[in-house]
Amino acid sequence: MSPQHTPSLPSWMTWWQRPFPDANTLLLQGRRPALVDSGFVGHAEETAAWVRAHAHAIDLVVNTHWHSDHVGGNALLQAQGAAVAAGAPEAEAVSRRDPGCCAAEYLDQPVAPYTVDVPLDDGQVVQLGDADWKVVRTPGHTPGHIALWQPEERLLVVGDTLSDYDVGWVNLALDGIDAATTALASLKRMADLDPRVILPSHGPIPADPGAAVAAALRRAQRLVDDPHGAVWYGARRIFAFALMIRGGIAAGEAESYLHARAWLTDAARLLDVTPEELAAELITTMLHSGTVVLRDGRLHAAADHTPVAAEALRVPFPQTWPAAGPRSQGSSRDGVPPYGHSSSPSGPGAGSGPQSGSPQKDPCRPTSEK
Repeated sequence: MSPQHTPSLPSWMTWWQRPFPDANTLLLQGRRPALVDSGFVGHAEETAAWVRAHAHAIDLVVNTHWHSDHVGGNALLQAQGAAVAAGAPEAEAVSRRDPGCCAAEYLDQPVAPYTVDVPLDDGQVVQLGDADWKVVRTPGHTPGHIALWQPEERLLVVGDTLSDYDVGWVNLALDGIDAATTALASLKRMADLDPRVILPSHGPIPADPGAAVAAALRRAQRLVDDPHGAVWYGARRIFAFALMIRGGIAAGEAESYLHARAWLTDAARLLDVTPEELAAELITTMLHSGTVVLRDGRLHAAADHTPVAAEALRVPFPQTWPAAGPRSQGSSRDGVPPYGHSSSPSGPGAGSGPQSGSPQKDPCRPTSEK
């Protein structure tokens, strides 16, 4: 069997594969230079420097969803003149400064205050660089998650819905027991597009898009079939991220840290154990599996990740963010109208599945109902 090669990218696209805690970054050059996702707040200056090196400036940042590793550079890039676009449910919550924005306090993952200038709806077409991209709502990992589809090149930006090795975790406590089923439906919707290139938020570009989608569908089905497994999967991912952004946590303090987390309390309730039992078992199982290592008296995430300066975490949670200013749709450049226009959804990527016309859960509840 001949070796597989990464699918080719258009010359107007620059891909930056980044280790945790940053999401991969995609630069789309042209009359409307745009960035898809902006990394973690602790590396915002690095993100902005990379943009200057490759494009001098950008007009728009598009967020696939609002988790901290995707929106951390928004505030800095917005201060430098870029507008921010995001799926409509999350855009609305950010605009009203809902305390649950970005699940920042719930997950204990800091996000610098930003606003969303351009809400994006399912089927909407937005110009990024010189190409038109269609917004595809893909709830599951978060209720407001979106993918971006470029039909001429058959490019699909998938956010955290899938990668070459995994699928996004789902929060059954906040988003309901059907969150895994919703995520699976979103994957099926994207599979129907038959993309030539899949651009994930973590890990490499899959050499075989079809195989990556098939593996993701199998993995997502397992999360549907095993809700307890889905809860455990999310807990492991959230705790590993906490270790990454904090340079580890002292072994003697890790259980106390976990006891104070709302996400752990919710997970324990769903698993029908006490938070204390879950915290102890989570640490033990992650040490046993090798996903967490004990080094110099501290627990560390074993996965490759970029260190974060402690002072970078000192940003306010959304409940104390300043009020959002008026939205800007962006200015006309070289006769190009402001961002985005509606399009009648057509084809396999639009107008089907649970995203179209169905009621959506509030994406910004900071804790689940007890």
